[in-house]
Amino acid sequence: MESSKQLAQRFRELFLNGTWIANTNYQKLLTDVNWLQATQKIGTINTIAVLTFHINYYVEGVLQVIEGGSLDIRDKYSFDAPRITSEGDWKSLRNLFFKNTEVFAKHIESMTEDQLESVFVDEKYGSYRRNIEGLIEHSYYHLGQLSLIKKMIYEKR
Repeated sequence: MESSKQLAQRFRELFLNGTWIANTNYQKLLTDVNWLQATQKIGTINTIAVLTFHINYYVEGVLQVIEGGSLDIRDKYSFDAPRITSEGDWKSLRNLFFKNTEVFAKHIESMTEDQLESVFVDEKYGSYRRNIEGLIEHSYYHLGQLSLIKKMIYEKR
């Protein structure tokens, strides 16, 4: 089994500083995107801002449980992003996202094997490890979408 430090490193690689799997990460991908690009609609697909909100929604929701709170997130609300109407709004969302991912990673690396294998809220959700790994997998899926959306936006320039 993967130790908590290894799992935290995988998490950081995806969100903050790695390139091993996708040759990018969320921080690298989003840092040079401005608010107009982040909110640019292409057909019926979600915007960069909406997908950033979506992933942060799950990061925040699972983080709340890890910190001893309740599981309050619901899939039906996960795309209900607030309107981004300025560069400040976009930077605030990005900064919150990166802050949450770093706090989340710190919690992961401090977890014991017993904590990782313990039940996450309810048995139907599996273990903490399963939920963390699921969040990583889900986030890689959307990282791929974000990469493609960014390419389409940059091609339009």
